[in-house]
Amino acid sequence: MRGFPAFAEHRRIGFGAGGADGGCAVAELAGARILVTGGAGFVGRSVVPALRAAGATVTVLDRDPYPDGAVPSVVGDLRDRAVRDAAVTPDLSGIVHLAAQTSVLGSLARPALVHEVNVEATAALLELARVRGIPRFLMTSTNAVVGDRGDATLHEDLPLRPLTPYGATKAAAEMLLSGYAGGYAMTTCAVRLTNVYGPGMAHKDSLVPRIMRAARADGPVHVYGTGEQRRDFVHVTDAVAGILAAWRADLVGPLIVGAGRSVSVLEVLAVAGEVIGRPVKVEHVDPKPGEMPAVIVSIDRARGLGYRPSVGLAEGLATVWDEFR
Repeated sequence: MRGFPAFAEHRRIGFGAGGADGGCAVAELAGARILVTGGAGFVGRSVVPALRAAGATVTVLDRDPYPDGAVPSVVGDLRDRAVRDAAVTPDLSGIVHLAAQTSVLGSLARPALVHEVNVEATAALLELARVRGIPRFLMTSTNAVVGDRGDATLHEDLPLRPLTPYGATKAAAEMLLSGYAGGYAMTTCAVRLTNVYGPGMAHKDSLVPRIMRAARADGPVHVYGTGEQRRDFVHVTDAVAGILAAWRADLVGPLIVGAGRSVSVLEVLAVAGEVIGRPVKVEHVDPKPGEMPAVIVSIDRARGLGYRPSVGLAEGLATVWDEFR
């Protein structure tokens, strides 16, 4: 099951007509009207101002109110048809779909809920966009759609082979996007983000905020397994730059956005200790189901769109620690 990559053969997925040399057409954001689902969330609170700064008019759909009252918002659950009807208006240029259940462990505990949000609600939103003539749909996704590839470098053309309910729901959503691109000539794109971190994630349960909470309390952070597993950590500023690069390029298909460098959990802990000013205490626990030994990605396709990650790990962790100290 290849999803978008199989569709690449007749739509030049990834680079439009220009190929990887950066010759793709660039869409102008001035005058664009964009709906951002999940706009009040961690990544959304950085995507929305970036789109507005680029000239777009933005409306937010989220369960929580958007903190800036100057931004129009629809507050409600994406699974609610009335909420979707209110948010998806025919004058939209496109939708940036960030709203999702993103916890791997949560998907193992509540797979039906994750399917409802990540597949059923996405399908309903995509269909409403088609019916109302909205030509563009960009969704954030995950490299978990391709499963465990060991130490191999992940790229966009790998077949879909998810190993968790979360990865499976995102793979299903990517297949929907591929079908709507092929069947209705919609410009659909799945931006596969690596481990995003940065300011505004104090409420989350991923590695970086867990490290910061443990350091603030002078307690241990739980590390699954040996801590030698490698991940690509991308600062939210760079993640947003990748999303905007995909949007500007009228990209159809998947795009991996990350730092382009994988580090071990132990290395993250060491750098965090340098930033904080003291070593972070560690307690090793059994690995969780779905824990992969390595996530190593190629960002060559994103680089072909002009994407250049610029925030180093120490600099990025310092922006998070500032909120916890």
